[in-house]
Amino acid sequence: MSDFLKIVELLKSKVKNLVKIQQNLINENKILKLELSKKEQEIQKLERISKVLLEESESLKIANSMLGSDENKRETKLKINFLIREIDSCINQLSN
Repeated sequence: MSDFLKIVELLKSKVKNLVKIQQNLINENKILKLELSKKEQEIQKLERISKVLLEESESLKIANSMLGSDENKRETKLKINFLIREIDSCINQLSN
């Protein structure tokens, strides 16, 4: 009987330890989820900044070409032609 009580006490002790470990893992999981959420928000912010910077870069390339720079002239001409086609399309739609 004494061996049985020892086994039960040992089992109780191990279960308590497992419960503590589980609780620690739950807490760690919560912390990691919060960190992940913060990192995802940071990534989204950086992606927005990157998009804005790319748009600004394109605008600067076009402006530079219009000021007489030989670089990016072809791209600028293509962009202007595209815009003219868009304007013509809008005018046609308004006329109909």
